[in-house]
Amino acid sequence: MKHLPHSLTDILFLLLRAVLVVVVTLHILRTKHDTAAATGWIGICWLMPLTGSILYAMFGINRVQRLGQQIAEDHQWERRDRQDVPRMAIEGQFAPLARTVTKLTERSVLDGNLVEMLHDGDATYPRMLEAIGQARKSILLCSYIFRYDLVGREFVAALRDAKARGAEIRVLVDGIGSGYFRCGIKRALLREGIPCRRFMHSLWPWRMPFINLRNHRKSLIIDGRFGFMGGLNIGEENLLRLRTKLPVCDTHFRLEGPIIQQLSESFARDWSLTTNESLEGEIYFPKLGRVGDVPTRIVTAGPDNDLEKIEYAMLQGIALARRRVRLMTPYFIPDQRFSTELALAALRGVEIDIVVPGSSNHHLIDWARDGNLAQFLDAGCRVWMARPPFNHSKLMTVDEGWSFVGSSNIDIRSLRLNFEINLEIYQEDQTRAISAFIDEHRHKRLTHHDLDSKPRLVKLRNAAIRLFMPYL
Repeated sequence: MKHLPHSLTDILFLLLRAVLVVVVTLHILRTKHDTAAATGWIGICWLMPLTGSILYAMFGINRVQRLGQQIAEDHQWERRDRQDVPRMAIEGQFAPLARTVTKLTERSVLDGNLVEMLHDGDATYPRMLEAIGQARKSILLCSYIFRYDLVGREFVAALRDAKARGAEIRVLVDGIGSGYFRCGIKRALLREGIPCRRFMHSLWPWRMPFINLRNHRKSLIIDGRFGFMGGLNIGEENLLRLRTKLPVCDTHFRLEGPIIQQLSESFARDWSLTTNESLEGEIYFPKLGRVGDVPTRIVTAGPDNDLEKIEYAMLQGIALARRRVRLMTPYFIPDQRFSTELALAALRGVEIDIVVPGSSNHHLIDWARDGNLAQFLDAGCRVWMARPPFNHSKLMTVDEGWSFVGSSNIDIRSLRLNFEINLEIYQEDQTRAISAFIDEHRHKRLTHHDLDSKPRLVKLRNAAIRLFMPYL
């Protein structure tokens, strides 16, 4: 009789473990579409019922998607039917692509825009600061990295002056990229009375599911009428004239016209997801007319309602390519379906040019990339190593008629986990200019001999790091 309570406790504990495993397994089967991820989580939970269930509850459930659906239902700017914007029906080779992305994003291709390509912080920061100086009604600024350094202080001063003129300002920075434990730029902006929030940031354990989800978008919108987007963060390393230890080149775009409405909506969605504040009204969403002749569209992606949409657009663009695809990216470790699509295009005779830096600012990613390049050379893709300084541009062109530019790298993190923003451009002149810029950085063509001649230990290291591609 003395052992009965102990035995009863053991039985109840075993029942609890069994019920927990069954409940978690059923949830995984119902919600996980990726069979590899589902199998992995189920295996962990059956091997370690308590620990596995806790880990799944923290890291395996996509709560961001649920939040995104709620925001889409609650906020009118997500459903606004604007009849006054010049929508455009794309014809010819890229008509199937335009239709596909319309269904994916529920956004139209908008005509009547101006698009200006800018390079590096030396040329781009003065234009951004000048734009902030022109703001009278509103400023929306989002940056993955926003340092409180020489450059950051210039932006703080410009934003402070804009606030004094009466402009409504919202600044959103990433909770990891701009500092997890200490965010100098947030403290500086709050001292000036400027609203600044860190995306998905929390030190509480029950918020840890969001620690791996990063807002990698970079955008600036002035008075809801013109703005900037692309790959450029805000920090001293982007000023080549300063000759920092690791200077960074990049490409950004100044936009004007109806496309700014879509750019503003993207920021408003992220701000609402972070703060639950809805940005409405003419100061953020004024009526916009034609100012140019470039058809464009914003494409967003993230683990919310926009899951993998940027990758799907890229895949469809590659599938429609007839002559040439150019890719320029700082980090090139794509998933298997992206790799297969590129290889198939090369095998059917499309020229595939992939331009990557000879050395990036993340050695692990370089090693994983080098361990993964042989398959592209085997298929006939041309891989080019760009000379220093490190170029952070993310650019893609297809057949001189379609461009895809923005914040998204071609790696699994960007294509699956990060919140990213890209811009479609359906115009030959703009695409030729971007293609020419990519071609300028085709410095050294990689060959099989280059890969085979690496020391055996280096090849072994690269092959081992390649196994961690989904987590880099």
